[in-house]
Amino acid sequence: MNRIEAFGTIAAQAARGEISFPTSVNAVLRLQEALNDPDCHLEDAIRLVLGEPQLAARTVALANSSTFNSSGKPITNVRSAVTRIGYRNLQMLVASLVVRQFGARIEDPDLRHKAEQLWEHTVQVAALAHVFARRVTFVNPDTAMFAGIVHEVGGFYLLSRADGFPGLLDEDPEKWAELCEDVVTREVARKLALPEPVADAIFELRGAWLHMPPATLLDTLLLANLYVSVPSPLGTVRPPLPEHSESALDYLLDEDSLHRMIDEAAEISASMGGSMLV
Repeated sequence: MNRIEAFGTIAAQAARGEISFPTSVNAVLRLQEALNDPDCHLEDAIRLVLGEPQLAARTVALANSSTFNSSGKPITNVRSAVTRIGYRNLQMLVASLVVRQFGARIEDPDLRHKAEQLWEHTVQVAALAHVFARRVTFVNPDTAMFAGIVHEVGGFYLLSRADGFPGLLDEDPEKWAELCEDVVTREVARKLALPEPVADAIFELRGAWLHMPPATLLDTLLLANLYVSVPSPLGTVRPPLPEHSESALDYLLDEDSLHRMIDEAAEISASMGGSMLV
């Protein structure tokens, strides 16, 4: 099977709803479904989080970041951490666990390297989106962080399928991968039951232009992608950013403020697990 046929097979399966999730992802999806239940009480949420050691550790780490713990008093247990970050950010961490599981099953070393880079890119985008939402676009920062975590979920799925199609993601001047990823992203988003505003922003992200002043969830994701230090290994090479004084953002915030925001985002991304897939 050549590459075009392989892309066609994957895209056709996605269009028919035939998305193959690894067992580990299905387990986390059951956790997500439980947390999304409006009748899920705090005690149930804590029990569910404690059942996933990675999730428990990252919940406590995020609660101890300066964004959520301005007092500086360390949080040492899941109960306090869940109370501090809230259900919406807990759901974001569950989504991050889903995305990680896609990458964790990849065996090919080159593909795994790409998956690790894509995860590091994803975490940085999520953290920057959270900060830019609070300081620049004024959309809900928790929604922005969630959107950042899931904005490359189609790429992770494609990487996980590429293990079975050698050479699928080699040099791609005709951009078949992008076309396939767009189809896959829509179906994966449906399977993950992404909220409509989040799904719409993700679908529009490729090729979208930043509005001035930036004021939407899509603008927030575009800003985050502009200032992320690790690019997506699946995207086209972006041109270098202009000097801050020559950027349209200069009208919104000064260079020192921008650097402080980037530093704050770096702390958030570190608390979420950095570049580790598992």
